[in-house]
Order: sequence, then structure tokens, then C-alpha cells
Amino acid sequence: MAQKILTYNNAEFNLSYTINNAQAGKKPLVILHGWGASKHLMQQAFKGTFKDFTHYYIDLPGFGNSKTPPFALKTYDYAEILRLMLESLHLDSTKISIIGHSFGGKVATLLNPKILILLSSAGIPTQKSFKVRAKIAFTKLLNQIAPPLSKNLKNLLRSKDVQNMDETMYQTFKNVVDEDFSNIFKNFQNPCFIFWGREDLATPLSSGERIHALILDSKFFPLDGDHFFFLKQAKEIEKIYQKYQGK
Repeated sequence: MAQKILTYNNAEFNLSYTINNAQAGKKPLVILHGWGASKHLMQQAFKGTFKDFTHYYIDLPGFGNSKTPPFALKTYDYAEILRLMLESLHLDSTKISIIGHSFGGKVATLLNPKILILLSSAGIPTQKSFKVRAKIAFTKLLNQIAPPLSKNLKNLLRSKDVQNMDETMYQTFKNVVDEDFSNIFKNFQNPCFIFWGREDLATPLSSGERIHALILDSKFFPLDGDHFFFLKQAKEIEKIYQKYQGK
């Protein structure tokens, strides 16, 4: 594990990363985790696969061993920070392959890689459940009529994804959670491999089908499993990728 200190928007960012399978002549493969996860999870899944590549695992700002950002970020900020990170590693994001899971899929798409591999990517908004919509409405009402009570209850009212997060990461979550990346997917012009868990409840299969319809040069592969299907399907993902890459 190593650290890089970068400057973005006049602020300092400390990012943790690991490079595996580094040998001369091997192509680079950047592997990005989703919200609330870390590079460790992605290493756990892919360390023994894609052996023709040098693997770059990076903790996004605020996750794993990367420090909390100094201000709330949007997905575009994450992409720009990652672009700087890759440049510091002598990599051009537009000339390499990138795997992105969930939130990491949105970041990966903005980096415009030569080959994009999406794993149950975020970016297609879905209808919230009645329970979630009721909680949002109740929170807004409390903010208006009883701000002190709302402040005391805020952790109970937050989703499980952000409970006990500091305020910077909570604001970051609010910035990115409901983004509609439809136009960004539509404008992506390079080859894209889309893998999805058939039983995914966090980003439903219909979201993968929608992304496939939006990205002209894309292939869609539903696989058994939930939002973290790739933990058991990494070798199958590699096998399918190699088949369609003519290897």
C-alpha cells in the first residue's frame, strides 16, 4: 500500500493505492470501488484475474485509507482527482482500461477510458420506496418546524449508507446519490462491458439495461448475484471479457 498527496482546487488530498501484478509489458487496469467500500474489497475479488494487466487499486477520497476530503465533493470532483492521481502514476485515463463498481462506475465513465467495464453502476435514478420518501418528507418537516429536534435525530433519519459519517462525507453523499448520468452514458463512445447482478436491489437490473441502451458500443451480461455479485463472479467476468476481446 502506498500514498499520494495531490492538490485539487487549492486543497490537499491524500489517496491510498496498491499496485499488483506489475511487470514490464503489461497493460494498466484501474479498479475502482463503490460507495462505502474500498480498494481492499476490489482486490479480494480481482487479485487472481486479468493476469495480462497491472492492477491499480485506489481508495477514493473519504474511503478506505484515503483521508476525508477537505470539502464536500461531486462525482465530477472525484473524476478530476482520479485523473490527477493517474497522471501522477504516469497513466492517461483515456488510453487505459478501467473497472468501476456502483459509484465507482460513474467516476470511471467520466474518466473516458479506452475500455470501460461497469459492475452494477450507479447513475440511473430509480423510484425511492415509500418508506424512504416518507423519511425524506419527515426530515424536511422537522427542519422547518423543529430544527433542534431534527439535528438530534439526524443520524436515525439518515440512510444506512451514511449513518455515523462526518458532515463532509454526508454532504458528498447528498451531492452524488441521485445524479442522472443518462447523458454521460449516452455520450460515451468507447467499448463498454456492462456486468450486473440479477438479484441486485441497490441498482436494479433495469438500470443496467438502460445503460446498455444508452452506450452505443456496449455489451450487457447479467450474472447471478446481488449488488456485490463480482465477489463470486470475477473469473466469469474475466472469461467473458477475454472472449469478446478475442483473447
